[in-house]
Amino acid sequence: MTGGAGFVGSHVVDRLVDDGHAVEVLDNLSTGRRERIHPKARLHVCDLRDARLDPAIATARPDAVVHVAAQAAVSRSVIDPRFDASINVLGTIALLEACRPTGVRRVINISTGGAGYGDTDILPTPEDHPSRPSSPYGVSKTAAERYVDCWAGLTGARALTLRLANVFGPRQDPAGEAGVVAIFAARLLADHRCLVNGDGEQTRDYVFVLDVADAVSRAVVSPDAVGAANIGTGTETTVNDIYRHLAQLTGVTVPAEHGPARPGEQRRSVLDATRAKKELGWSAATPLREGLRQTVAWFRKELSS
Repeated sequence: MTGGAGFVGSHVVDRLVDDGHAVEVLDNLSTGRRERIHPKARLHVCDLRDARLDPAIATARPDAVVHVAAQAAVSRSVIDPRFDASINVLGTIALLEACRPTGVRRVINISTGGAGYGDTDILPTPEDHPSRPSSPYGVSKTAAERYVDCWAGLTGARALTLRLANVFGPRQDPAGEAGVVAIFAARLLADHRCLVNGDGEQTRDYVFVLDVADAVSRAVVSPDAVGAANIGTGTETTVNDIYRHLAQLTGVTVPAEHGPARPGEQRRSVLDATRAKKELGWSAATPLREGLRQTVAWFRKELSS
């Protein structure tokens, strides 16, 4: 799998190893960490745009490929859309082409829900809603989905894209790909004030990372599930609610500061995961409060070590 040393990817690797799969990881370690790799997984330090990609895939000869690696920062995609596309579009194409001669029959592509759909007319948003991405990141991930579908049609492989809601949990880097839960948790535990953009009533669908790993695990062994499936809770939560929960869990009573709203930020985002339940037997199992509790506990341990 690609991106297996990162936040989401490392949890997926752990789950797949626990399921009994032999896992080989491709990661350039630009944001991932070597120490996150499960000791039973084999790491290939390789960029998707690197000449070493083809021999790495040829050596591994995988039965299935889980593609997690991505340029995941929306802000960076706005500043440098060419860099964003070089990884999310060209890197995905390179991976698919490397898989062609080895006869890979199953691809699980990890994509984005909120950034891919953009502002929508229907909430929770189903998979057949038109894509209206408002950032280069959303555009590049949507384009990558089309390439995966095209490649599957040309090769006869079975491909499924999982469109993730806002993933949170242990191992998320508050200074990297970000995520409001990681940012707030780290700042609150360090006794720093948190900044809420705008009025804080913008909503997201927050899904716990172990539930995402469970979805990938089910997808790998469900070859009849193809196309796209949303992975989310179907519940909207405001940024203000996230702050309130985290403040309670960290014992902070100081209110958050409010700054200007981010231009172009989605007001509401929540995914309809009915298809994932039907096709994969999956639904989010971790209540938001419990996921936040586990996340805070992990950050507290990290900061004290």
